Amino acid sequence: MTEQLEVTILSNLIYNEKYARKVLPFLKSEYFNAREYKIIFLEIHEYISQYDALPSLNAIGIECQERNDLNEDQFKEVIKVLNVLSDDPSDYDWLVDTTEKWCQERAIYISLMESVKIADGQDSKRDKGAIPSILSEALGVSFNQSVGHDYVSDAEQRYEFYHRQEHKIPFDLSFFNKITKGGLPNKTLNIALAGTGVGKSLFMCHVAAAALLQGKNVLYITLEMAEEKIAERIDANLLNIPIQKLMDLPKAMFDKKITKLSKKTQGKLIIKEYPTASAHVGHFKSLISDLALKRSIRPDIIFVDYLNICASQRYKGSIVNSYTYVKAIAEELRGLAVECNVPIVSATQTTRAGYGSSDVDLTDTSESFGLPATADLMFALISTEELEGMNQIMVKQLKNRYNDPTMNKRFCVGIDRAKMRLYDVEESAQEDLIDSGQNSAEEIDLVKKFTAKKSFKELKYD
Repeated sequence: MTEQLEVTILSNLIYNEKYARKVLPFLKSEYFNAREYKIIFLEIHEYISQYDALPSLNAIGIECQERNDLNEDQFKEVIKVLNVLSDDPSDYDWLVDTTEKWCQERAIYISLMESVKIADGQDSKRDKGAIPSILSEALGVSFNQSVGHDYVSDAEQRYEFYHRQEHKIPFDLSFFNKITKGGLPNKTLNIALAGTGVGKSLFMCHVAAAALLQGKNVLYITLEMAEEKIAERIDANLLNIPIQKLMDLPKAMFDKKITKLSKKTQGKLIIKEYPTASAHVGHFKSLISDLALKRSIRPDIIFVDYLNICASQRYKGSIVNSYTYVKAIAEELRGLAVECNVPIVSATQTTRAGYGSSDVDLTDTSESFGLPATADLMFALISTEELEGMNQIMVKQLKNRYNDPTMNKRFCVGIDRAKMRLYDVEESAQEDLIDSGQNSAEEIDLVKKFTAKKSFKELKYD
């Protein structure tokens, strides 16, 4: 039955243009069992790709004859298959459905064989963590029945899309809401780029605290610091107490503040620590499942602190270059965001050249320039002596799929490192900075004109 179907598929790829254009993008040579079938398919695919037309049997025969990887006996087997291909008509809908089912079955079979090989240690390039993604990709094989968006006919649908209220998790920082059009949408990967000690973890802790106050369930995954250290930072933020003074807070006062805070939100904050470079998306999925089963908690937003020290589910770090490895981690995290229907916030290091610079660009992305291609939002956090003197940090947009990145390209936010908080500053001088396009030195001069909207003492949640 399988052999007959494969002959029918090859026949229709030559004689049925409608069918060929429909299914060819989804077919793979490895789906065919016999080597001669694979070769014929590859030649058909190459011909159509090059000439945008269906090949004749003669053309395929000649192309096969020109191949230097076939001996005489193998060429005869190819010709034998070509001789049985015919233009007998087949019902189009039935053939498309049957071909789709065949592709799915073959994809699953091949993925199972690959998984067994990985499990037995026969694949040196991939470890067992790659198995779930291999199987998931195979299970997702399907023919997309949509032919695309009809600009005129689908205008009403498009209008509804423009006015549909997208679910987002807003920031408590006005300029971040401006550049994201109201917050972070689900199924997105959002990355802060900064040097060591600039404020990557502080930024994530602040946004996590703000999300909790909105009643959201927050999952904070840390691979750099201990769970207790992250919790300490969030305590400083939410309890409005300098981090160095937390240990001096009386137990009764601490309990009172936590109780008061718990009454303000229905959300949960889970902090989970993994050893550096040991955990990948597979571990995170397992954690999310455990939270759902054991605590009935499903996260509304996930923080990963931070991306570069995650492991890849697909690759062993020692056998691939940093570009491939870090890009794979980013793709896996974004896949997790899509699967869980949540925004994911993470961070990455600048290169040595970017560290301490008053201006940072995409080229300063440490280890992987492929990372920005995967992220939906990417921005740099920039700190200088001048900015630190005014308790401010500059934000520079690097990539933005939510809004025009040239608008509000640069802006400043206040930073209270003692209380692990960010806050808005006056906008009066921001417009000059945002749209000026001036050099870094001139930009820093403009920053000096900023004043805080609120003093630290006025920044209270309780």
